[in-house]
Amino acid sequence: IIIKGLTIEPREGNPYPRMAETPSGMLNAVGLQNKGINYFEENIYPAIKKYDTNIIVNINGSYIEDYVALAERIDKLEKIPAIELNISCPNVKMGGMAFGTNPASAREVIRAVRSVYSKILIVKLSPNVTDITEFAIIAQEEGADSVSLINTILGMAVDAENMKPVLSTVTGGLSGPAIKPVALRMVWQVARVVSIPVIGIGGIMTATDAIEFILAGASAIEVGTASFIDPRASVRIIEGIEAYMQRKGFSDITEIKGLLTNRK
Repeated sequence: IIIKGLTIEPREGNPYPRMAETPSGMLNAVGLQNKGINYFEENIYPAIKKYDTNIIVNINGSYIEDYVALAERIDKLEKIPAIELNISCPNVKMGGMAFGTNPASAREVIRAVRSVYSKILIVKLSPNVTDITEFAIIAQEEGADSVSLINTILGMAVDAENMKPVLSTVTGGLSGPAIKPVALRMVWQVARVVSIPVIGIGGIMTATDAIEFILAGASAIEVGTASFIDPRASVRIIEGIEAYMQRKGFSDITEIKGLLTNRK
């Protein structure tokens, strides 16, 4: 289970409306609403550490120092075996350009976090770049244990009747089935150039979707938007993968992982 969007200080998020349904997808501009690391340590962590499953924390920041401080504190939490480093956040020192869209900034923040974090480091990559493989290679070079992709694609919805944007922030992150073909392509590209595990994200609603990502080279997958529709989506997908494996005569998921990565 990945806990989404933790920051150093509490954040109220963006003004409403900040979510909108789109054809085959969802736009969100929530703005990383959360109660901050202090609240997490004092209230959420004690409640979740009793569960017999891996809990991963997604960390975010406006400055490299934010990421480093979060990583250091989470490193001390025994029951958190990994963090997911969201490098799609705006870098204030670079004029608001996302860490994950500038190779030098991406390298700097990954290196800084790796230097203070001793457990599993997953770097979540932005799709809003010309070549995502460049950033995956940087993550691997700087010591990431895994990369996850893709984050949401920047999109927009317009209210024609009232002649204004649907979201208060005008643009937001597009997720859901609409982005799956892009996500599949990027996972396939990245899996061919790095040796660390690739985690596939983007429009996974069914077991078949998940299997497609695994065939494209993903070692694991994440489910987000589907859980809004069906909180049991992840369980249903796991059951579907198991049924597929049995039907196809495979005993282990590694037998099908990356079967497409050797094809041009």
